[in-house]
Amino acid sequence: MNPYHHPLFLNFIVYFNRNQDYFECHEVLEEYWKSIPDYTKDHPLTAYILLSTGLYHWRRGNMDGAYRTLVKAESRMLAFDKYGDRYKEGIDYDQLVQDLRRTINDVENGRTFASFPILLTSESLQLSVENAASQMELLPAGSVAVIHKHMLRDRSDILMEREKKRRRPH
Repeated sequence: MNPYHHPLFLNFIVYFNRNQDYFECHEVLEEYWKSIPDYTKDHPLTAYILLSTGLYHWRRGNMDGAYRTLVKAESRMLAFDKYGDRYKEGIDYDQLVQDLRRTINDVENGRTFASFPILLTSESLQLSVENAASQMELLPAGSVAVIHKHMLRDRSDILMEREKKRRRPH
């Protein structure tokens, strides 16, 4: 199976293209990436995770975080070749790299956030994405719930873990 037909990657494409929910993009791809045996930080999926994170930072005005993260995404994207073409199949890879480079330039020059889609070149992948989208409930693009998602979610479990670590004797 093409790695891009994995259900979590399909969800990523839906979140990225339909409502620019970059926080969810990160979440679903991280789950996918961590499910791969012997996953490493140079795996192609991490380029998409970093791309999503960088766009999330940019839209929220964190220009330094956006720039650093997007530059890492570009570096990893340009290393896809060592994994073969299977991580480029079905996606207009050249356009994606071009869009990423333009985005890095925009961030570097302090421009306002602008989204772009990941263009699909495979009818099969497009159909799989459409099918996945029909089964998902998406928040409205540009909504506060999408833009500031990490601030609005229930963080009680994270805060409890931090408190446990803080109380442990060293």
